[in-house]
Amino acid sequence: MVPARLRRRFGIEEGSLVTAEEREDGILIRPAVAMPVEVYSPERRAALLLSNAVDAKDYRAALREVEAMGLDPGRIPHHKPGRGRR
Repeated sequence: MVPARLRRRFGIEEGSLVTAEEREDGILIRPAVAMPVEVYSPERRAALLLSNAVDAKDYRAALREVEAMGLDPGRIPHHKPGRGRR
């Protein structure tokens, strides 16, 4: 059991996430943070690929990648480099 004084000092409460690392001289316990992970749909990934292209060459590469995903780039709302909404 971790002493209450140390738990308070490091912000570890009941139910808190921690990491435990094996060390030669014992175990190192540290507070941990869990970050939510966003999972993108193929359509959202395609929109990001197309909208984040920085020039015409990059945009053509994004078009090929989106088509390889089996999606029609013309049906994906996105921004072309140097232009407005498509």
